[in-house]
Amino acid sequence: MTSSTELAVVVLAAGQGTRMRSRTPKILHAVGGRPLVGHVLDTAASLDPARIVVVVRHERDRVAETVAELAPGVVIVDQDEIPGTGRAVEAALGALEDFAGDVLVLSGDVPLLQTHTLADLVETHRSGGSAVTLLTAHVDDPQGYGRVIRDDARGVRRIVEQKDATADEAAVTEINVGVYVFRAAPLRDQLARVGTANAQGEKYLTDVIALLRDAELGVAASITPDASAALGVNDRIQLSEAGRTLNARTVRHWQREGVTVVDPATTWIDVTAVLAPDVTLLPNTHVRGATVIAAGATIGPDTSLVDCEVGEDVTITRTDATLAVVEAGATVGPFAYLRPNARVGVNGKVGTFVEVKNSSIGEGSKVPHLSYIGDTEIGRNVNLGAGAITANYDDIAKHRTVIGDEVHSGSHNVFVAPVTIGDGAKTGAGAVIRKDVPAGALALSVAPQRNIEGWVEKNRPGTGAADVAVRARGEQEARDGS
Repeated sequence: MTSSTELAVVVLAAGQGTRMRSRTPKILHAVGGRPLVGHVLDTAASLDPARIVVVVRHERDRVAETVAELAPGVVIVDQDEIPGTGRAVEAALGALEDFAGDVLVLSGDVPLLQTHTLADLVETHRSGGSAVTLLTAHVDDPQGYGRVIRDDARGVRRIVEQKDATADEAAVTEINVGVYVFRAAPLRDQLARVGTANAQGEKYLTDVIALLRDAELGVAASITPDASAALGVNDRIQLSEAGRTLNARTVRHWQREGVTVVDPATTWIDVTAVLAPDVTLLPNTHVRGATVIAAGATIGPDTSLVDCEVGEDVTITRTDATLAVVEAGATVGPFAYLRPNARVGVNGKVGTFVEVKNSSIGEGSKVPHLSYIGDTEIGRNVNLGAGAITANYDDIAKHRTVIGDEVHSGSHNVFVAPVTIGDGAKTGAGAVIRKDVPAGALALSVAPQRNIEGWVEKNRPGTGAADVAVRARGEQEARDGS
């Protein structure tokens, strides 16, 4: 038998979430770069409980797979055909047969509750000696939530669900947010007595409150001062509101850690990102996924980084980057596109309207503008002229281009892979490089220029171009005759 001072957490994740109108289960919709249920699991784990049990039903396999990825080691329990939160908790208790401590019940769609709020709730429960302590909140619009009905002494009498509430009960603004701490033994006993005689035909967990009160086992409530953090997500409107609230909290956290956020209203930072002091985020910047940004970097404006690694003193402007590495001192943008496995070396440069995919750009090397670099390895101190293209695909397979150190290319070069450009080589403007270039060589692909006199006048008569060409030819002939 486990100690009565231990804590188990039950996360309710069985609901369908019909108001989301989505093929995706409600609790798998994301805010702050993580599914709703992921935030709940993180907070649960931060309490260091003896066990965490997650109850699933709707889209069972999909939800269970996500839960297992987010929180390996949690116990996943299936709810049967009997609907309702009471039945879900009853199923969870089946996985806690030998547990005699306190059971904290959380909803998988309430992502914003913080560790200190739940820790305080557990402490209040334990110090009060009640069989259950529930978390409540006062809201301006209680529509859709269960109402907390109190007696004349302000004690909790019962909880009534929206569809079962009378007009007077529906006018109550104190709501049940779906978070409870129960002593395990009385919870088991009273759940067995709960039926489904209600408007929804469900086994409500909230019915246990009245049963515990009638049994004089002690019912307490703790009102949270932060109602916005305690509310669940039931539709797309509430999803976006939760996202804004979480993002504002995340931005403030990084500001306190020494990050400059010029415009918090247009800056979005996922909870999984890591930023160092003296990072500057300019307006309309999104830092998503597992992005890590080192000290002194300036990101934005109008930039999105997804799962990127950014070194010290980097500048990235008006850029879209995913799974890319930008090393210390490098500059990227404006209007650059870094696709997966792009690497920009120390003090390197990826300039305006440049796309880089599955390529490394060496230390001090530059791809300044109007270029596509795909499946390419570029050495140190290389400068590629405007309009460089590494033609990596032959309609069947991808091939690599290798460009050595200190290579300088002319404008509008096409490197047709597979091809290697040796160290110190040069290429002329307009070159199409189809063969390897030895170290130190100059590569040209020059065809004699041919001018066909009078072509425009003959083939485009009556056009503006023909008119000005005739006039210019006459003026030139007059000058030559004088």
